Amino acid sequence: MAEYLNSYYVYYILIVVFSVLITLLCIPSILHVARTRHLYDDVGHFRKQHDHGIPRLGGVAIFASFTVTLLLFSMVDKNLPVSYLLTSSIVLFAMGLKDDLSGVNSSTKFLIQFFVAAILVLLGDIRFTSMYGILGVYEISYVVSAIISILFIMLIVNAFNLIDGIDGLAGATCIVVNGTFTALFIYMKHYELAAISLAIIGAVIGFLRFNLTPAKIFMGDTGSLLIGLISAIMAVKFIEENKFVAGHTSPAVFSAPALGFAILIGPIFDTLRVFVLRIINGVSPFTADRNHIHHRVLRLGFNHMQTTLILVGINIITIIMVLMFSELGNLALMGLILINSLVFNWGITICLRTKEREGFAIGHLFA
Repeated sequence: MAEYLNSYYVYYILIVVFSVLITLLCIPSILHVARTRHLYDDVGHFRKQHDHGIPRLGGVAIFASFTVTLLLFSMVDKNLPVSYLLTSSIVLFAMGLKDDLSGVNSSTKFLIQFFVAAILVLLGDIRFTSMYGILGVYEISYVVSAIISILFIMLIVNAFNLIDGIDGLAGATCIVVNGTFTALFIYMKHYELAAISLAIIGAVIGFLRFNLTPAKIFMGDTGSLLIGLISAIMAVKFIEENKFVAGHTSPAVFSAPALGFAILIGPIFDTLRVFVLRIINGVSPFTADRNHIHHRVLRLGFNHMQTTLILVGINIITIIMVLMFSELGNLALMGLILINSLVFNWGITICLRTKEREGFAIGHLFA
């Protein structure tokens, strides 16, 4: 058994090293082409955090690295049809590349994201089949299962796209998310699923070499949509593989839905927060603004690297908290995660009010 595990660890190391190297080899060529063809980010846009043009085609290298690694190392799992995973990744990549080069309107984006999610859910059968005891509900119909799963995949894909606003944040979040899933899948003995998470981790590690401040390249939609898609798929598989079934052995990981929520809390909370605020203010939830959590932390005076470390650190603390208190159950843990996120956001609000009003007052706690 030990020899069997050792061979898997060598396999994992090769996957990470290979995917890192492919990205490292691709990006210099992409930078050269981008500079030659003047394919730069839209510096004049009010949401941009840089004052000079930077190529936003890093996702091309991430996609190439992930895809080649996936195919070369033959990561085939009977519970995860790689053909549908690659098909959905290619479709999303094509749309992301078009958006990075010339733009895509929001309705087209959502239509293609829905199509991609439907491929995975309806054809690949990558879906939630239960409510896992949340609110006392277990089994659900196929139609409800499909709707929830498609909406979840679309949410996570867009959530990663929305947090890609400062150097390193989306990439570092991807590493934390998929690194956690890797460890959990190895613990659960789902070695092929762990390998897929490692492939995207390696691709992103190579990218971060050029994305950490001062950034030389951005991942763009080609990258953020892909890492969101893979993270969503891994979350669905993790939760589904730990479903409690009467008469069968207990799941390897208890409170899996709550743990999955904790792993993805950074992108999920930020997306739901800005959507709710935009709706309350009477504007479209898809209207761009500078009210994301990373924008607010930057306003406190932190730089890109510090902001990324703060937000990633909060994510890791939340994951550890859920692992420590898994016996509380899904509903209680999800409530605790949400409360912690709201308190953290409230803390940022208080700090911003104190800074902008040049001093602390009790009133800053509420208005």
